[in-house]
Amino acid sequence: MYKNKTILLTGGTGSFGKEYTNFILKNYGKIIKKLIIYSRDELKQFEMSQTIDKKFFNKIRFFIGDVRDKSRIYRALSGVDYVIHAAALKQVSTAEYNPMEFVKTNIIGAQNLIEACIDEGVKKLIALSTDKAASPINLYGATKLCSDKLFVSANTYSGNKVSFSVVRYGNVMGSRGSVLPTFINRIKNKKTLEVTDEKMTRFNITLIEGVKMVDNILRNSVGGEIVVPKIPSFRILDMVKALNSKSKYKVTGIRPGEKIHEDLITVSDSLNTYEGKYYYYILPNQKEKKLINFVKKNKLKKVKKNFFYNSGSNKNFLTISELKKIINSNVKI
Repeated sequence: MYKNKTILLTGGTGSFGKEYTNFILKNYGKIIKKLIIYSRDELKQFEMSQTIDKKFFNKIRFFIGDVRDKSRIYRALSGVDYVIHAAALKQVSTAEYNPMEFVKTNIIGAQNLIEACIDEGVKKLIALSTDKAASPINLYGATKLCSDKLFVSANTYSGNKVSFSVVRYGNVMGSRGSVLPTFINRIKNKKTLEVTDEKMTRFNITLIEGVKMVDNILRNSVGGEIVVPKIPSFRILDMVKALNSKSKYKVTGIRPGEKIHEDLITVSDSLNTYEGKYYYYILPNQKEKKLINFVKKNKLKKVKKNFFYNSGSNKNFLTISELKKIINSNVKI
C-alpha cells in the first residue's frame, strides 16, 4: 500500500506528528516516495529535521503552511496519495476565549482540506478527532464535531472519489498540553498538584497506540466511518498516586468547558454504531453499499439499544501500577 506513495501529514510537528513520522520511516521509509510534514512553525520544523535519520533525508519534505490557507494546501497536496490530518487548535480553555480562531482552523481548515483533496486526486484521508467531539459542551469539542461531520459528508460530496474517514480517541498519555506533563512539571518544581474534580476520569491511549491505529484504519477504511478504539479509562486521583503516592493536591473546580467524564460514543451515536474486535464504528445514517459490505466483511455487530461509551462507566480501568508502567515507558520524568 505504501510502495512509491506520497503521504502528507498536517500538524506534523505536534506530538502525534513526530511519533507518526518515526513510525512511517522505521517501517516504510525504504518504500515510500515521500512524507510531507505540513505545519506553521518553522522552528519546530527545524528542530524536528535535526532528529531525522540521514538515510531518510531524501524522503522527507518540510512544508510551511496553515490549513486556513487554501491556496497553500493546494500546492502542498500536488501529487499526494494519502493525507493524515492532525492539525488543530486543541486547548479547551483557550477555545472558550478565542472561539473564532478555533472555528477558522478546525472547521474552515477542514473544509479547505476536503476541497483540495478532491481536486488534487488524493486517494485517502484519515482525520484525527477527539472524545470531546462526542456530546460536546465546549467550543473545542463543538468545532471537532463539526469537522467530523464535514469529513464524513465529504465522501458523498466528492462522489466517493476520495475516501474520508475519522479516528476518534481519548486522552493521549504524555502528549503536549495534557494533564500528565502538567503534573510532572509541578512535581519537579515542588508545587502542589491541581485537580479540578476528584471524581474525574478520562480515556487513555498512548501515542504509539494512536499511531498504529491510524495506520490500521488507513489500510482498511472505505470512507464514512468514525472509528473509536476500545481503550481503558483512568481516575485522575489514580494518576496522582501513580506519579507519587505522597503527592499533595488541591481541588480547584471545573474549568470552563470541562467535563467530569468524557464520551466517545453517545446514546444517539449508538443507533448507527457497530462493534468489532478492537474498534467501534459509527457509520452515516445513509448506508452505502460499500459500508454494508464493510460491515459484512469484518463481521461487525450492531451495538445494543441505548449503548454509550463513557470514561466513567467504562468496564476497563487502569490500576495505579498499570499507570506507573505506562508513565515510565512513555514519558520522561
